[in-house]
Amino acid sequence: MSPLAHALWFTEGRPAYDWSFAVEPLSLAALIAAVVVAIVWRWVAPWLPRPELAFLSFLGRLGPWIPRLLAIHAGVSLLALAARLEFFVPTFRLPDTWWGVGLGILEGIVGVWLISGWKVRPAAFLLVIAGPLGMLGFGIVPILERADLLAIGLFLVLLPPDDERPGGRILVDPERGRTALFALRALVGATLILLAYTEKLGRPELSLEFLDRFPAFNVLQLLGDRFGFEVSDLAFIQFAAGIEILFGLLLISGALPQLTVIAAGIPFNATLFFLGPTELIGHLPIYGAMLALLVYGSRDDTAPVCSWLPRPDGRLRTMPAREPTGGG
Repeated sequence: MSPLAHALWFTEGRPAYDWSFAVEPLSLAALIAAVVVAIVWRWVAPWLPRPELAFLSFLGRLGPWIPRLLAIHAGVSLLALAARLEFFVPTFRLPDTWWGVGLGILEGIVGVWLISGWKVRPAAFLLVIAGPLGMLGFGIVPILERADLLAIGLFLVLLPPDDERPGGRILVDPERGRTALFALRALVGATLILLAYTEKLGRPELSLEFLDRFPAFNVLQLLGDRFGFEVSDLAFIQFAAGIEILFGLLLISGALPQLTVIAAGIPFNATLFFLGPTELIGHLPIYGAMLALLVYGSRDDTAPVCSWLPRPDGRLRTMPAREPTGGG
């Protein structure tokens, strides 16, 4: 099982929350390990060149088109969900009421609008507003679990494509983009951390049902079968939750963005081979966010602001620079 699979999208049961599992020693150990690794990751980052993987610098050429690409990722996901009569999440069926019909029409319109690339900022506003509207019918937490989709909406409100330039390309300005990039990182990272609790540590029965349906996803047990040790499904769920929390913290940190995206991209992409179009449609916004972080992290001018965190005094907080060892 990829630690990042959405169990809710592929199971029928909806067990109640059981927070006792989240405070078991192994669950707490997974949380502490994730926090420690994230702290060390950010501490080590300034000692490495920026970008840290210079051979990927060619990806930085996509920087002017990142807002346009993000709009397409979100738009295709929304349009596909609307066509399936689902709202934001592959399992949220739109009710056959005026409210459900209206919400579905809004979702489809925003999807087409984002794909078209014309005057994207108003469409992005509508995407952000659609979140609270969805909470009225589906609840607060389920919509917050799709904050990755709302993150793209907020990014495009702050940094939309340029309607006056071919293809919507923008002039990449690190100072203009740092707030939008932080909002994207923070919301996508928070989504992963929230899912680690709502689908794993807070509802282990949900993940157990997923593993019953897809037993091969317990990759640690596959290794155990080969080397003679056993990893229970519950232990794997705790491990998977720790990995998900770690990736969330690394995204929020913004340190070593190229390595973070590559590390997180392996399990994210592996699920596509087993879970098919539902996984693709649901994860398109996260793929877009990962692409943005990878591209901006591959540019000499924007790699430093990938690690920007806001301060109470409003000043820029980035990791201190070290002597360059290549890659700018």
